[in-house]
Amino acid sequence: MSGHSKWHNIQAKKGKADAARGKIFTKLGRELLIAVKEGGPDPAGNSKLKNVIAKCKAANMPNDTINNAIKKASSSNENYEEITYEGYGPNGVAVIVEASTDNKNRTAADVRHVFDKAGGNLGTSGCVSYMFNKKGIIVVEKETTKMDEEELMMLALEAGAEDFEATEEIYEITTDPSNFTEVREKLEEAGLEFLEAEVQMVPTTTVSLDEKAQEKMERLIERLEDLDDVANIYHNWEE
Repeated sequence: MSGHSKWHNIQAKKGKADAARGKIFTKLGRELLIAVKEGGPDPAGNSKLKNVIAKCKAANMPNDTINNAIKKASSSNENYEEITYEGYGPNGVAVIVEASTDNKNRTAADVRHVFDKAGGNLGTSGCVSYMFNKKGIIVVEKETTKMDEEELMMLALEAGAEDFEATEEIYEITTDPSNFTEVREKLEEAGLEFLEAEVQMVPTTTVSLDEKAQEKMERLIERLEDLDDVANIYHNWEE
């Protein structure tokens, strides 16, 4: 592993997630809508929807909320397009922003404004994505499972995982994107609950920042997260 794990401070992450839960659920609802529009409302025949549902569950979205969102999406006239933006944050940190929008011009202007305000700049497609690999990431909090480390590692690797990393608080399982659904389902069948379960852009190298640049980077991430159209943010800052 490259040591990219974002889960060095789970309690802080949880507190932030709790405070922003309404916003998170709204964004996840949009991901459900897009998945239903692309492949239908039945997760058995729609692997993208199945993966979004797993992401919703990892974010503690209630089953009723998930089912209602899927039902609503089936009859919705809303149409969203998924767009990826690439750019640079403070001190040349590589940043990838995944968004879903019904107005590309508005979203592009909003994202560009946030980058400019943080002292970064929005780049062209491909300008930083070569510094990332697409990987399935499954995070299990140690206190939520009775399995010991070796047992869970063997289960994950036998299911097709590429890598397994244990820290003080979590287990992080990495998969090839093509194996992600299969690995996640095998772990679900074993009764595991996830702190995170999704395909992400994982940096191949990371950048360290001084205190001033860290503050700028944190502001950039927070302002991007505040944008309704932004679904995911990836960067190569070693937090």
